[in-house]
Amino acid sequence: MKKFFALAAACGFVAAFQTTGTAAYKPVSSSLPELSISFADGPWDGKTIPADQVCSIFSGKGSTPPLKVSGVPSGTNAIIVEFNDRDYPPMSTDGGHGKIGFWVDQSGTVALARVPAESHELGEKAFVETNGRGGGRYAKPGYLPPCSGGKGHAYFAVIKAVYKAKIAGEQNQLLAEGHLELGRY
Repeated sequence: MKKFFALAAACGFVAAFQTTGTAAYKPVSSSLPELSISFADGPWDGKTIPADQVCSIFSGKGSTPPLKVSGVPSGTNAIIVEFNDRDYPPMSTDGGHGKIGFWVDQSGTVALARVPAESHELGEKAFVETNGRGGGRYAKPGYLPPCSGGKGHAYFAVIKAVYKAKIAGEQNQLLAEGHLELGRY
């Protein structure tokens, strides 16, 4: 474990990962419904990360991809999108590249607009659930877009329909979940 943290520090990542506050979501059942997720528009195809949708370190002006989420169950008040890099273990699970939330007020099919990367200024319907875990020059607020420098890393997102508690004493609930391949960079 010491070698892992030494390697992470040498690569510009910190062991004490940065967050803006995260919430645990208790699954409402052992068999959650599956969300259906697709790209809403633009150059995202799930195979290759669009050249301009990478981190600012590599001259990108990335934003989250616009998504269409279907199968959102009633009771959902937020969609959480966890961004990950499958090929870099410190960033490969649990929103290593950040968790972005979107307030929703409907079930069925929901459109999630793109929001700017490397920022806490996301607009009124979106929020930073957790910052990406990058450290050093990779420490950025909010969502950290693909930032592997074109080394062929595979990026994906886990999308969760949740009830995010708004009143003290209420339980956060995970209502449905899905997965989307974002592409390689």
